[in-house]
Amino acid sequence: MLTWAYPDFVAVGLAVMLALLLLLGLWQRTGRLANALNTRPRRRGWKLALRVLAGAALLGAALGPAIGVSQRPVRTAGKDVWLLVDVSRSMDAPDVAPTRLLRAQAELQQLVAQFPADRLGLVVFGTEAVVQCPLTYDQEAVQVFISTLRTSLLPAGPTTLRAPLELVLSRLVPARSAAGTPRATALVVVSDGEDFGENLEPVLRTLARTGARIYTVGVGTAEGATIPKPGGGFVKDGRGQLVQTRLQEAPLLQLSAQTVGQYVELNNKQNGFGTLLRSLRTMQGAAEQVRTVAVADNRYRYPLAAALLLLALDIALTITIIRP
Repeated sequence: MLTWAYPDFVAVGLAVMLALLLLLGLWQRTGRLANALNTRPRRRGWKLALRVLAGAALLGAALGPAIGVSQRPVRTAGKDVWLLVDVSRSMDAPDVAPTRLLRAQAELQQLVAQFPADRLGLVVFGTEAVVQCPLTYDQEAVQVFISTLRTSLLPAGPTTLRAPLELVLSRLVPARSAAGTPRATALVVVSDGEDFGENLEPVLRTLARTGARIYTVGVGTAEGATIPKPGGGFVKDGRGQLVQTRLQEAPLLQLSAQTVGQYVELNNKQNGFGTLLRSLRTMQGAAEQVRTVAVADNRYRYPLAAALLLLALDIALTITIIRP
């Protein structure tokens, strides 16, 4: 089955139209010169055919014709990226448009697309933590799970940052001892920083010993906003007062500082995902492994060789264009 590596047929169509116009102009110019010298152009038809065929071959080579599929080994750096996303009710706050969670979803989907050779996993947390997607090379699966994130996924209650860290840690240690060589691991925590859980120090020390790095994304603003309820109105506390949720940087800074990670912000004025992406890319994998992937066999060399032969023949015929 014939496929194309670079199927930009619009650009090819424009190139064909431009080439035909140039050849038509050359044909007319050659005819006018021949009439002016009272002679006839030599090999004009042959040269036109050669140039049309050479141009078609060059365009075919540029499109990258691929026939069949071959299995090729690809080395990966053994990097695992866990995405830990806060889905507590405060993530519905609109101080980051349209809401904290929706903005984070859009940025995470773009981030996932940048790691085709690494494993990615997704954990959601609020009052508890749940693995939504285990570590996988399947980008599309991770994208689907990210698109389904809602603050209604978990029961309402106080947010804890410790629960998702312990959940990932429980999956890190067995994988490390079974493989013998540790895989480079990054945890990307996307949250507004509200934490009502226990002391984070013990789990952070353990994570630091595994070599995992925590990168935190603070979603929200210092001014904060009220939290809308699904049925209308806003969330209130036990005294009947509106709850004002604000970005809490301190817990997120603690997570990144103690694991040699990095803290960035995401709001209407700042988007730290670009900085985060660069940091993740510079993080080298600790253990290489070989994966076999199916790759289309690009046969551009054949039309390119044909085009070069036709151009060489064209040059050989261009010794005398018009006989005086």
